[in-house]
Amino acid sequence: MKKSIIVTLTILFVACSIMLMNGCYVSKKVADKSGAQLWGENCARCHNAPPPGEFNNDNWEIVGAHMQIRANFTQTDMTKVIDFMKSANN
Repeated sequence: MKKSIIVTLTILFVACSIMLMNGCYVSKKVADKSGAQLWGENCARCHNAPPPGEFNNDNWEIVGAHMQIRANFTQTDMTKVIDFMKSANN
């Protein structure tokens, strides 16, 4: 009985450790996505995302700050999206 409890706890500990380590890992495939890809895959799936030329550069910074929180974007990904949206105004 005692041995089975130790084995079970060990298995749970190892499984949780693996999940925690992999949960914080960002794959190269995800990290290499462009702002356009991130915008298409994330913004447009939740709502009718405005096209890049809709706002000026300052407004995209404000929208980006708001949506980073709402969409749970990393700062790096949000910067890519904002840069993509600003590119239409150049």
